[in-house]
Amino acid sequence: MNRTSSITVILLVGLSEDIYVRMVLFVIFYLIYFSTLIGNTILIIVSICDPRLHTPMYFFLANLSFIDVCYSSAIVPNMLGQLITRKRMTFHACQAQLYTFMIFACTETLLLSVMAYDRFVSISFALRYNEIMSKLVCIKLMACCWICGSLLATMDFVFTLKLPFCGHNVVDHFFCELNAIIKMACGDTFSTEMVIFIVGVLAILFPAVVILFSYTRIVVTIVGIRSSEGRYKAFSTCASHLIVVIMGSGAAIFMYMKPVSKSSENQEKYFSVLYTVMPSVMNPIIYSLRNNEVKRALKKVTRTYIFRSKK
Repeated sequence: MNRTSSITVILLVGLSEDIYVRMVLFVIFYLIYFSTLIGNTILIIVSICDPRLHTPMYFFLANLSFIDVCYSSAIVPNMLGQLITRKRMTFHACQAQLYTFMIFACTETLLLSVMAYDRFVSISFALRYNEIMSKLVCIKLMACCWICGSLLATMDFVFTLKLPFCGHNVVDHFFCELNAIIKMACGDTFSTEMVIFIVGVLAILFPAVVILFSYTRIVVTIVGIRSSEGRYKAFSTCASHLIVVIMGSGAAIFMYMKPVSKSSENQEKYFSVLYTVMPSVMNPIIYSLRNNEVKRALKKVTRTYIFRSKK
């Protein structure tokens, strides 16, 4: 806890002051959150229950879905409550939300780079894919994402807590976002902003470079495929991943790779929606629920565990 803080409660302004706009936003984000929970839970269940999906790709996708559920749950439920009641939030609860959000955010960006590497290996080294991406290797890569993501988040969190918070307690955002919290500080924030920049390089820019390198190599390999059907299948598999990465990473780079003082509150709030709320609901749709393998697995699980239980 920051002992120099005189703030005990905060008020999140949210996305709008208008009560009617807030009601519309409540319905929209409620449906998005509900879809996030359903879509990602379905993907996790079918990935576990169907042996045909016990592959590195679906192992990482199941972990991504778990992170998305936690990631979204750290933000959206409280945001829905704020849209309805505009209740105040304790500063301790705000700190807890900030820390959990950063852990899941950093872990997810690292996982997306691992998934890009996995696609690169599967396309460029198809004959050695199972040897390179063994079960042990996948577990180690996943553990590395969680450990490194947690460490990077802790760096940001610790340096943020060192700041003296003795100013206003109104946060012009819809959740306890890092830059919004730093703007509440009444002391020098330069060292904290430098740490945020360094963490941004490691957690956002470095994974983006890995993803760019992987997909560059993938494109080179795909161009060499003689079969037009094979090229289409490879492109469709990778294009979905790239769409999510560009949307999420682009918004995150805009947010955290520039000085906090240069930030516009309205721009930050809108861009935050792009990398916090939207990817979690789009990931299961773009990656898997439109995938024939997942559809077959879902039908099998439905027949096995639902219809059979009714007999």
